Amino acid sequence: MSGHGAAIPMTARKAGPLSGVAEVPGDKSISHRSLILGALAVGETRIIGLLEGDDVLDTGKAMAAFGAEVINHGGGNWSVHGVGVGGFAEPDHVIDCGNSGTSVRLIMGAMATSPITATFTGDGSLVKRPMGRVTDPLALFGAASYGREGGRLPLTVVGARAPDPVRYVVPVPSAQVKSAVLFAGLNAPGKTVVIEREATRDHTERMMAGFGAELEIEDTDEGRVITLTGQPELKPQTIVVPRDPSSAAFPVCAALIVPGSDVLVPNIGLNPTRAGLYTTLREMGADLTYENMREEGGEPVADLRAKYSPNMQGITVPAERAASMIDEFPVLSVVAAFAKGRSHFLGVKELRVKESDRIAAMADGLRANGVEVEDTEDTMTVIGTGTVPGGAQVATHLDHRIAMSFLVLGMVSDAPVSLDDGQPIATSFPIFEPLMVELGARIERDV
Repeated sequence: MSGHGAAIPMTARKAGPLSGVAEVPGDKSISHRSLILGALAVGETRIIGLLEGDDVLDTGKAMAAFGAEVINHGGGNWSVHGVGVGGFAEPDHVIDCGNSGTSVRLIMGAMATSPITATFTGDGSLVKRPMGRVTDPLALFGAASYGREGGRLPLTVVGARAPDPVRYVVPVPSAQVKSAVLFAGLNAPGKTVVIEREATRDHTERMMAGFGAELEIEDTDEGRVITLTGQPELKPQTIVVPRDPSSAAFPVCAALIVPGSDVLVPNIGLNPTRAGLYTTLREMGADLTYENMREEGGEPVADLRAKYSPNMQGITVPAERAASMIDEFPVLSVVAAFAKGRSHFLGVKELRVKESDRIAAMADGLRANGVEVEDTEDTMTVIGTGTVPGGAQVATHLDHRIAMSFLVLGMVSDAPVSLDDGQPIATSFPIFEPLMVELGARIERDV
């Protein structure tokens, strides 16, 4: 059972071609940051197309708990009346971030340089995830944290009363860690410097600049150097959220492996720090095209058309690409099972500390369904043969992307594939089931 409801066993079965238009939800990363930056601005920020999944809704509840006024106007239209940088009030209750590592890590950063105290918790998956990678750099600002062994939730953060700016080299490629430090730096005097050896998704930097923060970004021998000038007055914005490329991955990948399929996924954000999956699929030989390419709100956007691609080949995905597709490796491993030959995924150890150990979860589930998989701490190899026997029930480990990936597998495997729990899908893609069924998939709830 997850933290948000009873388990929902589900089964996906082979069906006819997938066809039609897949209107996937708004980008989760941008939705989270819109709410947090709106709360740190002075005045009213309006958000159009907010993803209304559980993860983002938990971020909205948290911003209200810290004193912002968060209003749902319906139809994905929201507004946030912010309290300004350094204006967070101390919450009256524990902040429950559900399944969302993004929520808890970014919010910890946003409050860590204000003189307030907050306690954070989450569901059965989130309380197992490491928080030391965030609380350690926040301690450099002067914040203190008290949690369970290993720095795990529930955890209390005591914000710094007189924060110091920091210079921090991010030890692992993690947009969440980078963003937490930058959010903390907003209320620190002087200049906070974050250095990434490997670039990660850059929505935080783009959006902070859009709200009026002063950032300088330079590529050096040391890595990508981001310098933030602290204590700005952020100006409210109107944000149109592009559709989520990580959610788009599921109808796109399903269309590539279900015979006869032709699916259009419109208005997808193609930020280069997020588009590694689509580059990889095209290198494998996928019939995947970008249509109507344009820019919206400073982000590149296009319509994706995916057609059945029976001649895909296994390839090696280099380690330097991993950060740009870290959430998409589970469904890519399903595609790899239907490609011909070996697909090697390098530099993917970060998958072991996501909502679940995604390398272990995917390897176990694929093997149970007749796919040969090899894995190490930092790599995963899928040996594709073009067909998958299927027929197994897999454990999702409260992980939405594991759940959706194995439902995609069941749409084309010889025998149905079942999940122990599809309920976590609602955290990021609440309309996944009806959207895929509308395209022609057979997904059933096992009552």
